[in-house]
Amino acid sequence: MRHSRLSSTVLAAAALVIAGALAPVPVMAQLIAQVQPAQPPTQPPEPPLGPYKPVPITLPPGVNDPSFETFRQQLADIAKNKDRAALARLVAANFFWVPENKDIADKQKPAIDNLSKALSLDGPDGFGWEALAAYAAEATAMADPDRKGVFCAPAEPAFDERAADQLANVTHTDAADWAFPIRDGIEVRAAAKQDAAVVDKLGLYLVRVLPDDSPANAVLATFAKVLTAGGKVGYVPIDSILPIGGEQLCYVKDGGTWKIAGFLGGEPNH
Repeated sequence: MRHSRLSSTVLAAAALVIAGALAPVPVMAQLIAQVQPAQPPTQPPEPPLGPYKPVPITLPPGVNDPSFETFRQQLADIAKNKDRAALARLVAANFFWVPENKDIADKQKPAIDNLSKALSLDGPDGFGWEALAAYAAEATAMADPDRKGVFCAPAEPAFDERAADQLANVTHTDAADWAFPIRDGIEVRAAAKQDAAVVDKLGLYLVRVLPDDSPANAVLATFAKVLTAGGKVGYVPIDSILPIGGEQLCYVKDGGTWKIAGFLGGEPNH
C-alpha cells in the first residue's frame, strides 16, 4: 500500500491508447467527429462506502532508552517556548532533508536553517512549532534503512503489505486514504464533537480516512472523518490516528546525546 497502484499493466494499456491515437483515422470517422460532440469517457462507478476486511496491525513499541525520553522532554520545552537558539544546539551538523527521493538540505547553511525551512518554523502562524511539539510527544521511532544509526518518528505499525494492497484495490483507494490508530478502542463519534454519540470503536487495524469539507473542520480541524471496518462513518480526534507513510522527524545518538538528524517529508518550495 505504500506504493502507487499504477502498475506496469496500466502503463502498457496507456501506451496502446497513445499508439492508437497516432494511427491514420478514416475520413468518415473524421466527419462524424466534427458533427458529434465528444462524449466524456466513462468512469467505473466508485464502490459504495461500507464494511471492509480489516488488515490487522501491530503497534510499534516505544524506544527503550531513558535518555531518549529526556531528549523528547527537552524538545517539548523548546517547542513550547519557540526557542530557536536552544533548538539549534540539538540539530546535527549534517542534517538531511528528503521531501521525496533526494536530500535537498543546503549544506552551506547552518543546520538549524534547513530544519526551520523543512518544518516551517519561521512562518507567521508558527504551525511548525506545533509540529515539533507533536514529534516531541511521540515515543516511538524506527530505524532508517538508508542511514546507519538514525531513527525516525513516528514508527509505523507492522501489517501484511499484500493484504493492504488487496484492500486498496477493492476499495479503489491508495495509501493516502488510510491511517492507523495510536491505540486500541478509540471511540468513533457520530459528529465532530467530544460529546457526540459513540457509533463504533476502532480496533488495531488500518482505518479508512474520508474527506471532510465541513465548515467546522475547516476552521478547527480537530477531528478526522473515518469509515470503520464495520461500515460506520464517524469522527475521531485527529491526533488519535497517524497516516501510513507520513512525514517523520529523524534522530541520531551522537556521543551519548540525541540530536535531530533530519526530516523525511515536507514541501521543498514553501
